[in-house]
This record gives sequence, C-alpha cells and structure tokens, in this order.
Amino acid sequence: MSSTITIVHNAEPETKVIEDTTTGLDLFGDDKSIVAMHLNGETVDLATQLSAGDVVEPVSMTSDEGLSIVRHSAAHVTAQALQDIFPQARLGIGPPITDGFYYDFQTEPLSADDLKQVEKKMQAIIKQRQRFVRRVVSEEEALREEANEPYKLELIADKGHPSDDDNSSVEVGGNELTMYDNVTRNGTVAWRDLCRGPHVPNTGYIKAVALTKTSAAYWRGDQHNAQLQRVYGTAWATRDDLKAYQTRMAEAAKRDHRKLGQELDLFSFPEEIGPGLVVFHPKGGILRHEIESYITKRHIDAGFDLVDTPIISKGDLFHTSGHLPYYADTMFPPMTVDEEVDAEGNVRHQGQEYYLKAMNCPMHNLIFRSRGRSYRELPLRFYELGRDFRYEKSGVVQGLTRMRGFTQDDSHTYCTPEQAGDEIKMLLGFFLSILRDFGLKEFYLELSTRDASSSKFIGSDEDWEAATEILRVAAESTGLELVADPGGAAFYGPKVSVQAKDALGRTWQMSTVQYDFNQPARFGLEYTAADGSHQQPVMIHCAKLGSVERFIGVLTEHYAGAFPAWLSPVQVVGIPVAGEFNGYLDTIATRLREKGVRVEVDESDDRMQKKIRNATRQKVPFMLIAGEKDREAQAVSFRFRDGSQLNGVPIDDAIDRIVEHITSRDNADPTSPDGVSAGE
Repeated sequence: MSSTITIVHNAEPETKVIEDTTTGLDLFGDDKSIVAMHLNGETVDLATQLSAGDVVEPVSMTSDEGLSIVRHSAAHVTAQALQDIFPQARLGIGPPITDGFYYDFQTEPLSADDLKQVEKKMQAIIKQRQRFVRRVVSEEEALREEANEPYKLELIADKGHPSDDDNSSVEVGGNELTMYDNVTRNGTVAWRDLCRGPHVPNTGYIKAVALTKTSAAYWRGDQHNAQLQRVYGTAWATRDDLKAYQTRMAEAAKRDHRKLGQELDLFSFPEEIGPGLVVFHPKGGILRHEIESYITKRHIDAGFDLVDTPIISKGDLFHTSGHLPYYADTMFPPMTVDEEVDAEGNVRHQGQEYYLKAMNCPMHNLIFRSRGRSYRELPLRFYELGRDFRYEKSGVVQGLTRMRGFTQDDSHTYCTPEQAGDEIKMLLGFFLSILRDFGLKEFYLELSTRDASSSKFIGSDEDWEAATEILRVAAESTGLELVADPGGAAFYGPKVSVQAKDALGRTWQMSTVQYDFNQPARFGLEYTAADGSHQQPVMIHCAKLGSVERFIGVLTEHYAGAFPAWLSPVQVVGIPVAGEFNGYLDTIATRLREKGVRVEVDESDDRMQKKIRNATRQKVPFMLIAGEKDREAQAVSFRFRDGSQLNGVPIDDAIDRIVEHITSRDNADPTSPDGVSAGE
C-alpha cells in the first residue's frame, strides 16, 4: 500500500509516492547534509514517520536552523561525555546559542585538562554514530527516569516553562514531555536526556565540534539559585568552518573591550560597586565626552530640544506609562520613603514607593503635558542623555554590552499621525548618518512586530497594523535589507532597529525607532489642531547609539582600541630623543593644546625606543619625535600607528597636519604619504 507526499526542496515542490512506513531518513538519509525536516511547517527529526498528504521540506546542516540543531545535538554529546568521566555530575540545560552551545552541570570546577578529556570522549561517541531516538513519556515516567537529576525534576514539575533569560524551554515542548535516548549500534541505550529536540539522526552528523571554555552560571540565570559549571562549545558544518570561526574568535579575544579597557586605562568594573556597573577612568572619560558631545551637537543641529530628567520617580508614573506591570521584572525593586513609624514600630503613615528610572519616555511625556501644545509646534522633539537602570540578572551582564546602569541618547518625537511617516524616515536617515560618522558602514534593518497571541502587547489590531505599515514603508525607503522579527516589538508598539556590522563581521543592534500609540493615550497628551479641536499626538521613541556605554564597547572592539584620532583619548605623544629636548617638545605641545589637541610629552627616564613602544601599545595616532637635527631645523619627525614615518616636518606644517586630520573627523589612520594606513 502506498500514498503520496509533497517534498519542497529549494522552493520547488515535487510529489513523491511513499510506502506507509516511510520516514524522513528514507527520503533524505543518503544526503548527510540534511539534518532534520519541516513536516507540515513543524521542524522534526528525520526519523519521524510520514503520512499521506504530508508536506516535507529538508533542513540543511548549513542553514541557521540546521546549525542550531547540530549544536543542540553537540550539547547532548558534551553532557554524555562529561557524565561518563564525572558520573557525579548532575545535568542542567544545554541549548544552542549563537555560533555554538553550552551545557550546565552541577560539578566541581573544570580545568582545561578536564575539557580536553571531555572532548576526547566526545569524539569517541561521535565515531560510534549513536542514534538520537525520541520518546514521548508520561510525567510519571519522566520523574522515574530522571530521579537522580534534581534540575530535570524541576523542569518536569513546571513543564519546562522558562524563567527570564534562560533556555530551559529547550527541554520540554508545551505540555508534552519527551526523552532522547542515545542508542548504540547494538541497541543499548548509552545515555538519555529530557529534551524537546529535534536532533540530528546520529552523532556521526556532528562533523566539527570543539569545547571553548567554562564559566560559573546560576541555575536558570537567577543569582538566588545554585551556581553551576557551564561548558561552552561550538559546532559547524565542516572543519574549515570551525577553523575559520576559531580564527575569528582569536581575533575577537584580542579586541575584547574588557581587556582593552584595562590595557588602555579606559574603564573598569570594580567588584565593590556590583555587576553591570562601570567606572570610567580619565582616558575613558575623555572618549565618552567626545562621543556624547558629538551626538548632542548633532541633535541640536537637527532641531531637537535638549531636556533633562531625574533618575528616580514615584512608582505611579510607571503605572501610568504601562511599564508596571509589563516591565516590572526588568526594573529595580522600589524603595519606600517618607514612611512614619511610631516608637512601638507601628506604621502611622504609609510611605511612597520610588523607582529608579528604567526609561526616559514617561518623564518626557510630563514635559509635553506641562502646558498646552499647538499643531504649529509639531513635530516636537525632546532629546536627553538619560541615565537609566535596569535589573539584569548578574549571570547575564557582560562588560559594557549588557549593563544595569547605562546612558541612553534618547529622543521622543510628538507629531500628528500625518507627520509620522516622514518623521520616521528623517530619524532613520539621521541615525544612519551618525553611525557612519563613527566609522560603521554595513547595516541592515530589522522590523519587530507583535505576537498577536501574547498578552504582553497592548493596543488594538488596527493600531498595530497601521503603525507597522508606516515603519515598514519608512524602512524600505532606505534601500537597506529589511528582516522580519516577529514578536520582538516593545509592548506599546512596533519598532525598526539598525543591525550594524563591525570590523570582524559581527552584528550589533544599534539604533532603534519605535512607534507608540499607547503612551499618549495613557498620559492624556493633546495638541490643539488647526480646526481648534483637541487631538492626540503620535509618539516616536528613538535611540541613536543604543546606550553610550554599549556603543563605547562596540567601538573599542571595532577599532581594536586604535580609535580614530578625533576620538583618541591621547591624540599626540611627544617623544624626545634625549632629556635635553623635553623643553623643545613642551613648546610644540603647548601650541597643539591651544588648538584643542590632546597631547602629552613623555619626559620619563625610559630610552627613546621604549617610549615609542609604550605609545604604540597605547595606540596613540601621532608620535612626534625630536632630536638635535629637528631642533636646529625647527622641525619634528612623525611616527604613525602603522609604523610609517615622516622626517623633518616644519613645526607649523606638523601642527596644521595634526589639526586638519583631527578636525576633519577622518576615521582612517593618519600615515606617511609613502606609508600604508593600518586601517586599510
């Protein structure tokens, strides 16, 4: 007995006659680049049985989804190998992540030698081509089979529903509990794990895998839970892909902003002030000042009004805005003030709850509402470098790129509905030009919309559809690629975000523009229209850099700490051949400072070559070297970051050359006319 199914391959459907017992392995098993399949729109294992009328599409190992499946399977192999070596280890979760995977264990801290042992065991498991076999189990069966795994028992109890910032939902899908057995060729179950799947057909499909590091991690990202050992790894379709990734990661490690921040004396993260908070040192303070000054000037020149708001507010403000309760989990807990307690400890007067500000928009609404507004004032644009605080769990904060305290270059436009489309187009062009000014050049846009089935989002279907269409049209007008992000919208409206590529080809979310039709209504915002009626404005949220701190982290890695001369904390270092030329260079330095150049003269007792090495390590763009011949000729010699040199340059010409390069805000490295720029 046979029937037909439809196979969609490379967007070309074909109808194929199948036997009743046909599976995806029967269809695609000869092609080892196919790791799973879409069955009537759902991603499933290749071992899944097919029925008449099914629509099947193969999932390639080289696709994003296929790589995610390979990495998830590699995480299972990691856990199996580690438990073989350390039987006392208890299992947490093991999801795929960008470019790799991790698995959490309750075990003793793991050394580099331990990871090598685990990797060796993984290769043995991969060579055995153990099959991943899926089983649907009852809750009683799952509890019995995972009796020795306390963290799995917790997942079974809550059906795998994740807490914020964890990936426990990879263990269970919906209310259905599934186990995956790793089965050897002789039919023995070598290992099993509670998991939703899907997985590759067998471990032999994992062609290129490596473990990368270990770290401590709180169970489910909550610092109140047990601390586990997290093993990170990466997996790719080919060994060449793995090698290319490892090369990129080696370069990324050199550019890590936390490492460079320490080496260049820019900023640090003292344990005494807690995770997710940063202190900027003098050089980092200069870098930050240059960025903030430039971004503020660009806003003022573009017609934005500069405002400033406090970092703390009564809780009622955030109830009005809708952030409480929608956003409560990411806000710091309230503090109670003005509470009156008598001598016996009885509360005579309930205090007022205050919250640290997590966003600037509610206070900007109060500024708009502070007096009557006319249509003639619109669009009205408020801009603030606002200090905000959000409660990120300590297990997920990371340097400057994910913080608890940060500064947003935040603006809010209030306009008529008819003005919204043009305003959004203006904002898109505005922040793309700002990012280009800082040397970022490659972008695509992402349109984040709501999940209509989620209660997280507020507003009518009509409002969401209209706002989404306005954003889509504006985004398409830029000519950049527009990628869909279903469900990624803020609770109050859809948004477009800029995804920018850095020098290593990594993508960072930068600027965002969000359409908000909810807060104006919640705050009762109005303007007087031309006909005298009172109308509700549209509110448009926009951040250009995202946050100043995160942007500094991205720029530090993009430039590997060798900032363009206009941003460099120290732009020029004078290096005397001997101490007797200190005064000569001091005179030149004074003239440069009068023109706003940040300059130092190295008057230490170090030899000249060491001074050059020190300035090179500090990535200073201009080194001015002077000896007897230079002093006699009233000249200096240049040494640039790329190692090229220019000798005997008259002082006036040298100053003009430096000032011209800095004031032009040229992001390319200065270099000798015969040299090659290090940035090219």
